[in-house]
Amino acid sequence: MVLTRRRFLVTAAGSGLALSALPGEVARATPETMAAAMREVLGEAEPKKGRVKLEMPVMVENGNVVPMTVSVDAPLDGEGRAVSLHVFAELNPNPNVLNVTFGPRAGKPQLATRIRLSTSQTVYAVAKLADGSLWSDQIELLVTLAACLE
Repeated sequence: MVLTRRRFLVTAAGSGLALSALPGEVARATPETMAAAMREVLGEAEPKKGRVKLEMPVMVENGNVVPMTVSVDAPLDGEGRAVSLHVFAELNPNPNVLNVTFGPRAGKPQLATRIRLSTSQTVYAVAKLADGSLWSDQIELLVTLAACLE
């Protein structure tokens, strides 16, 4: 069979129509996957509110570059020092957005970065202290231009 331009275009158009008929679901986390992601990282313990400060703009124009600063009010040494920090976004395809471990000489437990958010949602930050306690903060954001849609 000879592949002519016409045959190629007809085949490509038919393939495009077939693919467009497939359901176009956006990959998003469910409450169950969010809970499972948190349980996998944090175990069964329930985080208490406080000691963690999550700073993000409440209204985000572009979900591809959302600035975020997280800090933990904890001493630099001893049983109360922060050993890890975790960020979860409840409606992202992968709800576990960020995991950071602080060593014994890490200094002030604070970080600033940018993350992607798929849509308007609540973002959670959880810190684990050396004594095993978990502390959290959360922010509900409105995202006007969604990311993570590929």
